[in-house]
Amino acid sequence: MARYQGGCLCGAVRYRTDAAPINERVCHCRLCQKALGAAFNARVLFRIDDVTTEGPVALVHSSPDLKRGFCPACGTTLFSRRDSAGIIGITSGSLDDPSVFKPQMHMWTASKQPWVQLDDGLPQYEGAPPPA
Repeated sequence: MARYQGGCLCGAVRYRTDAAPINERVCHCRLCQKALGAAFNARVLFRIDDVTTEGPVALVHSSPDLKRGFCPACGTTLFSRRDSAGIIGITSGSLDDPSVFKPQMHMWTASKQPWVQLDDGLPQYEGAPPPA
């Protein structure tokens, strides 16, 4: 069994990786809110080459350098992908076992919805976090 695996609601798209994540973050930016139809995007970041995807994936540019991948049959948002950096952020809700998601920080909290209370003790950044 892969270390991280998951897929869409209807099962048409599946992904997997045995790689360790680059990081695990919760993004509160407006682009993520709109793309996911939710208050934030909890995602696990990997190198693109470390993730295997099977099934039809539709892509849409949400910004010039960022593509969002979703199932064209059921609409499940599966990832955001930045080809120029070689990274892919898998949505934690699409994981078969979302409890493996262990967030390390909150980012773009300046756009956080006022009813979201962040009391988990994780670092918070109003914009992008500083480079590692």
